[in-house]
Amino acid sequence: MSFSGTWKVDRSENYDKFMEQMGINVMKRKLAEHDNLKVTIEQTGDKFHIKESSTFRTKDIDFTLGVAFDYSLADGTEVSGTWEMEGDMLKGKFTRKDNSKVLTTTRALVGGELVQSYNYEGVDAKRIFKKQ
Repeated sequence: MSFSGTWKVDRSENYDKFMEQMGINVMKRKLAEHDNLKVTIEQTGDKFHIKESSTFRTKDIDFTLGVAFDYSLADGTEVSGTWEMEGDMLKGKFTRKDNSKVLTTTRALVGGELVQSYNYEGVDAKRIFKKQ
């Protein structure tokens, strides 16, 4: 299964509560609700190039499945972790550098949409993207 394509955020579920659990202040949370995030994914075998562009930043990310890498979240939180492919789902496990707590995330294609799910300290959230 290929995740390749350009995906624009369409809707979110419980995203504000998730960001609050992550320790993101209310001002940044309000801005993030309207970030117009667009994700372009180029997948070649087990290598990925992802370009995230939003109202606030543009970031390029390159990773290989199963190989640890460092990443800075939109709010500046630094994490380190890996993505793995499990069946038709991408599963990411990232450890925060500031407090060693774990953030897990998945990406799956569901009904033609890209669904990114998050879990941090017992709080779940989803962002659903439509292909452009």
